Amino acid sequence: MNALTSIAEQVAAKLIANKQTIAVAESSTGGLISASLLAVPGASAYFLGGGVIYTRDARRVLMDIPDDAMRGLRSSSEPYAQLLARQIRERLSTDWGLSETGAAGPTGNRYGDAAGHSCMAVAGPKQQVITLETGSGDRQANMQAFAKAALELLLKNLAQ
Repeated sequence: MNALTSIAEQVAAKLIANKQTIAVAESSTGGLISASLLAVPGASAYFLGGGVIYTRDARRVLMDIPDDAMRGLRSSSEPYAQLLARQIRERLSTDWGLSETGAAGPTGNRYGDAAGHSCMAVAGPKQQVITLETGSGDRQANMQAFAKAALELLLKNLAQ
């Protein structure tokens, strides 16, 4: 069992015990967060859906966040991560929303963030946003690290 599945099992146990649901909006993790949660048997009890929000078009169409709502915001930022988490939670009517937005690498993004930069947020009974900087340009390792940090952020907030 990999580290993501191990954390996802702990998340699943808490969500099921609390009869709570979750939706995920992720970007540079490419679906790893959702895949980890769905790898746990019984995921239909808590996982309502999600999406890989990788482009502006995806943000507009899948998340219903118009360009006007982005004034003063940029991708790969804590305020944008919070917006994604709140919006996916609202759109799927879940107890929790989890989001991730960042630059997996091997280079940084057009906003000046270095490879290895990611912001994650949870929205629900508790709200929290964090930024992770791995300092690495290893795309696959960053994707794993971002997904792990997002799941750990969720787990921490579920435990409080």
